Amino acid sequence: MATKALLVKLVARPGKEDAVEEFLRSALPLVQEEPGTYPWFAVRFDASTFGIIDAFPDDSAREAHLGGAVGKALGERSDELFASPPEISPLDVIVEKL
Repeated sequence: MATKALLVKLVARPGKEDAVEEFLRSALPLVQEEPGTYPWFAVRFDASTFGIIDAFPDDSAREAHLGGAVGKALGERSDELFASPPEISPLDVIVEKL
């Protein structure tokens, strides 16, 4: 059961919306290699606002994900792709249905 989660809000720089969408699509294979990250969603809220919603069985899996390949790529490309730093909100899961 998932007990921990993340909500990550990403606001694309003007003109970088397609690049952000492609970045998120390219992250899927990296996340698929993380056994403790399930589920993982990349979403679009509006024309320039994107997000990542993911869940984990415990704090250690969440921390591993934050320090993993996608987290590193977000940091490396943040200035290029995003109007502001990614807004990362840690969440506690109350109940789940898979």
